[in-house]
Amino acid sequence: MRVITGTARGKKLETLKGNDVRPTTDMVKEAVFSIIQFQIPGRRFLDMFSGSGQMGIEALSRGAKEAYFLDMSRDAISVIKKNLEATGLSDRGKVANVDSLSFVKTTGEKFDVVFLDPPYGKGICEKALEVLPRVMNRGGVIICETEISETLPETSGDFALDRTYRYGKIKITTYRLPEEE
Repeated sequence: MRVITGTARGKKLETLKGNDVRPTTDMVKEAVFSIIQFQIPGRRFLDMFSGSGQMGIEALSRGAKEAYFLDMSRDAISVIKKNLEATGLSDRGKVANVDSLSFVKTTGEKFDVVFLDPPYGKGICEKALEVLPRVMNRGGVIICETEISETLPETSGDFALDRTYRYGKIKITTYRLPEEE
């Protein structure tokens, strides 16, 4: 697993070991960053259920001002910190060993892009979508990675389902504020 482009282009990233780990594939990562390429520079990125931190690191490498990395696993937090150090991006990364949903419910921080890739089939995306609008800046985007069969709501607060993209067994769903008329 490597950083695709930007200041850390080509840097190898560590990943977690084990059967419970499901890193976002390079194909999906590239697709996600093609979708949001103009919303990254100078913006704040929230990487929920971070795992290795590859999505937030990719955002930082592409010019995000700051990225928050959230994961409940201490092993994941250790890997994220190593990856930030290896890519030279530690100064713009904030790492928290917390439950992602609890963080979103209690933080006063605001974000421009949120990426969530929770464990599949547990309804966690739906729960997150209920609380995410409170931490979003206007013009922001929420991106959910789920199994293709998982059904997501049409709205998330004032945010509306914008597009759905399919990549094999994976689905990427984006939510944005509707254009004002």
